[in-house]
Amino acid sequence: MPSRVKTRDYDSSRRRAAAAARRDRVLEAASKLMLRDGYAATTVATIASEAGVSSETVYKAFGGKRGLVRALFDDALAGAGSVPAETRSDALRTTDPVTLVQGWARLATEVAPRGTPIVLLVREAAAADAQMRQEYDAMEAMRLRRMQENARALAALGGVREGITVREAGDVLFAVSSPEMYELLVMRRGWSLERYSAYVRDTITHALLP
Repeated sequence: MPSRVKTRDYDSSRRRAAAAARRDRVLEAASKLMLRDGYAATTVATIASEAGVSSETVYKAFGGKRGLVRALFDDALAGAGSVPAETRSDALRTTDPVTLVQGWARLATEVAPRGTPIVLLVREAAAADAQMRQEYDAMEAMRLRRMQENARALAALGGVREGITVREAGDVLFAVSSPEMYELLVMRRGWSLERYSAYVRDTITHALLP
């Protein structure tokens, strides 16, 4: 007969898998409904109904709509791979600034398509919702900190031209990686991800590299 330990481990694994599947359904429903109908018009009840769970389940897991938006944003930042995009960005170990910038441009094609719609959703909601204003400001502050870290990494490799401060380099990265840039070029003008990636690479190269 199977041991009780193995049975408990199996049951625990099944519960975790079921919880993960519910989480994915809820986030998929939240993304679909919020991006279609807007943040204000979407209720927890409609999200729960779409996902096939109770409203209590949604509140327990995410704390409400604001928590759902944050979870969607965090998932978007992770990119498409099994390892989060930020971790892979930090792991771009090279002594060549050009190679580093190329790596960032590739990762942008994973993160921007997922993250931009969420940020734009929050930006729109922020006009009438104080909590969403805080959320939007927090998202932008986090992105700015990340771009400043990238600028320091680039400068450490000698990848920032003389006369440009690390702070200014961070501002350039912040602007080039902005959701607004992706919105204009890809969502409005219909650029391919390959062309967008090349734009990110070439703009950083011409603006910052020696």
